[in-house]
Amino acid sequence: MRQKILAEFIGTLFLLATVVGSGIMAENLAGGNVALALWGNTAATGAILVVLILVFGPISGGHFNPAVTLVFLARGDIDRKTAAIFIVVQIIAGIVGVLLAHAMFDVELLQASVKSRTGIGQWISEAVATFGLLMAILGCLRHRPEAIPYAVGLYITAGYWFTASTSFANPAVTIARSMTNSFSGIHGSDVPLFIAAQLVGAFLAFFVFRQLGTTGSSD
Repeated sequence: MRQKILAEFIGTLFLLATVVGSGIMAENLAGGNVALALWGNTAATGAILVVLILVFGPISGGHFNPAVTLVFLARGDIDRKTAAIFIVVQIIAGIVGVLLAHAMFDVELLQASVKSRTGIGQWISEAVATFGLLMAILGCLRHRPEAIPYAVGLYITAGYWFTASTSFANPAVTIARSMTNSFSGIHGSDVPLFIAAQLVGAFLAFFVFRQLGTTGSSD
């Protein structure tokens, strides 16, 4: 369990350090070109997800995401205690990752985002983004488990561009990103509905893929 907790902590920390750090770097270098900044943020996030799942997947499953953890709990792959610990660790690690990104770029450590991300389109986008993330995981899990790191990294890379919300698809990421007033931030008041939409998308994927015969720890 210690190894699993450490794996989830380090993985989620590096995920948020990458998301926020690459957002700061992209914003600094893009010269006001938002599309270019988003592409820099996208490439770094997709790449780090592949690396982190390859490294930590064999230890903890490489969740780094409460929505993923809850779906695996529903599948019966982990117990309630493990799921609860994972979720707490993911949230804490995400916040630490944001602080690390701020420290690396020598900006104020404690921040609050003022970037509004609200509205029906944003909420639909988060449901779609999280459904697709679980689609990538559950769809590969039965027949191509070795492909999961690449499927997740590529899906999030695409999701940054085809969803209006830029595909957070992760409650821990959403909470942590409310604590950075940078390119990747989200206003704190917008966090609850983002998370609600993410959970809807995650469990819709769970039910759909249960019908397709991909659920259950014996798969």
